[in-house]
Amino acid sequence: MNLANGEFLVLGALAAFWIFVVDAISPILTMLIVGPMSFFGNWVIYQLLLRPLVRRAKNQGHLEVDSILATFGMSFVLVGIMVSIHGEYFTYSYLAEPFEIVGETFALNRIVAFCFAVLLGGALWLWLYLTRPGMAMRAVSVSTEASGLVGINVPRMSALAFAFGGAVTTMGGTLISTFITLDASVGVIFTMKALIIIIMGGVGDIRGLIIASIILGLVETTVARLIDPGLTLAAAYAIFVLVLLFRP
Repeated sequence: MNLANGEFLVLGALAAFWIFVVDAISPILTMLIVGPMSFFGNWVIYQLLLRPLVRRAKNQGHLEVDSILATFGMSFVLVGIMVSIHGEYFTYSYLAEPFEIVGETFALNRIVAFCFAVLLGGALWLWLYLTRPGMAMRAVSVSTEASGLVGINVPRMSALAFAFGGAVTTMGGTLISTFITLDASVGVIFTMKALIIIIMGGVGDIRGLIIASIILGLVETTVARLIDPGLTLAAAYAIFVLVLLFRP
């Protein structure tokens, strides 16, 4: 489990902000730049930080606890780095024009971000289910012991999964940076929302994760429109508590 995922998302958003402000490069192009860079960086992080934990772990439970603590500490390191780079809130205007769909008006940047997020998620799904490395990665997520017995390189697949996760998260950060204001410390909020979605949808169940993310988005939107936009985070935490109570 990677508890620094939210920080990687904010890091991608910060990269998109700086590249757009300095060089006026579209965040869509930035996404294609930071994706491979994040993949390589996360691969190195796995080899230096998590691989030793895998080797010394006595069992799966021991490994999960160690990885949670290690990535939790890494999240603070990333926050410190981002604060030293840009310690204030950051935002920029990109495709902020109104766009009407079936009588409803939306910001064009949100529509573009949604479309690219769907493309990115679809490509990842196809890779996981239609390629041999993707199927090997899914097998490792189910059982490392059984995967090793059938000839799958478990350490390599684990590193690949960690690197892919970081890359996709960072690319997502470049997309959301086009329409929301962020700062270096908000990554924990996105990590919490990701945990809520994983618990609701189920680990490894992509269809369930999509449904859970839609439910969370609908709840937050409903609370923002009908009650108070400031209560969306409280609504997310309420869902988290309810899920823990009824689906432990």
